[in-house]
Amino acid sequence: MQKNNKVVLAYSGGLDTSVILKWLITERGCEVITVTADLGQPEDLSGVEEKALKTGASKALVLDLREEMARDFVFPMMRAAAVYEGRYLLGTSIARPLIAKALVDVARAEGADAVAHGATGKGNDQVRFEFAVNALAPDLNVIAPWREWNLMSRTSLVSFAQKHGISVSSEAKRYSIDANMLHTSFEGGELEDPGCEPHPSCHQRCTPVELAPDAPEIVTVAFERGDPVAVNDERLSPATVVARLSEIAGRNGIGRVDMVENRFVGMKCRGVYENPAGTLLYALHRDLEGICMDREVLGIRDMLAVRYGQCVYDGFWYAPERETLQAFMDKSQEYVTGTVRAKLYKGSVWPLSRTSPNSLFSQDLATFEDCNTYDHKDAVGFIRLNALRLRMHAAIRQKNADR
Repeated sequence: MQKNNKVVLAYSGGLDTSVILKWLITERGCEVITVTADLGQPEDLSGVEEKALKTGASKALVLDLREEMARDFVFPMMRAAAVYEGRYLLGTSIARPLIAKALVDVARAEGADAVAHGATGKGNDQVRFEFAVNALAPDLNVIAPWREWNLMSRTSLVSFAQKHGISVSSEAKRYSIDANMLHTSFEGGELEDPGCEPHPSCHQRCTPVELAPDAPEIVTVAFERGDPVAVNDERLSPATVVARLSEIAGRNGIGRVDMVENRFVGMKCRGVYENPAGTLLYALHRDLEGICMDREVLGIRDMLAVRYGQCVYDGFWYAPERETLQAFMDKSQEYVTGTVRAKLYKGSVWPLSRTSPNSLFSQDLATFEDCNTYDHKDAVGFIRLNALRLRMHAAIRQKNADR
């Protein structure tokens, strides 16, 4: 085990990271600086610094990363139309490279020789954190207590906390929850059995559809080069756009997914994800692309979006393949500027209209009325040439059938 003198810890103030903080001090002899990332999560972060210092941290930092997350992580991912296994909009995954970057930045500023995180040895987050640190600061050591200690249950964690005077909540948590500006994820409890229905308490962002308003709500979102910039004609900062749309979509029951996914480490897991803003943005962004993007570019982008989503999920945000894919994604969004108006109602999104100064849609060409710019006779040659290979294949098929 390598000796580390000063460690920067990703700290939430919860049971796990509070125990890790004290464990690093008492068991590893480290000076510990805590970093708490404000990513727009619903939790109240007041008191986090005080608790960290009381638990033994030499310095406790709470970093406001909301605008950076929206501008430099969420929006680039949205431009790529990234999704994992068809349904998961990568709400947890996209936050990890930013948190890792913050840990590295603080480690550099404070002269630390290691960073630490509270991800377990079973999940994806350990990989995401450590891939990012390896890409940004390969000289820094990474400490992952869940892969080293023997505190493998809540009971043992509580016992350690009580022994060292760390305050813990007496309330047993039903779920393991991760949240940021974009989403909330729920794991554990009855969700560990895919055959069990989620408990009603498994809601945070999305109103249950049966309790959503009985009247539809209309929302308008404006985009520039693929990024949302205004909601209902009000221009907003990136983080404020996400917060505003999260509130609007969430109260209409939009953005909830219950799924079994394949973790990068090899096992299947079941989770419930609430991502109201991301779900709404994904739908409206795709709708606007319908009039702004060239057919072939859109087709290639959709193929690459699968690989891009895999990069984000697996923790390869700072890898050369994701950065290369990003260059294509950004180029593809060059003309995706315009406005989409949509109706939200009880968990569903219906785009109603879309306009763009860069629209490729020609009413003159598409109309069923008289058109002077299109000659129907041109289709004869088009069909004949494109069907040439089909006729050749039919001849071979018939030849073989006659044998």
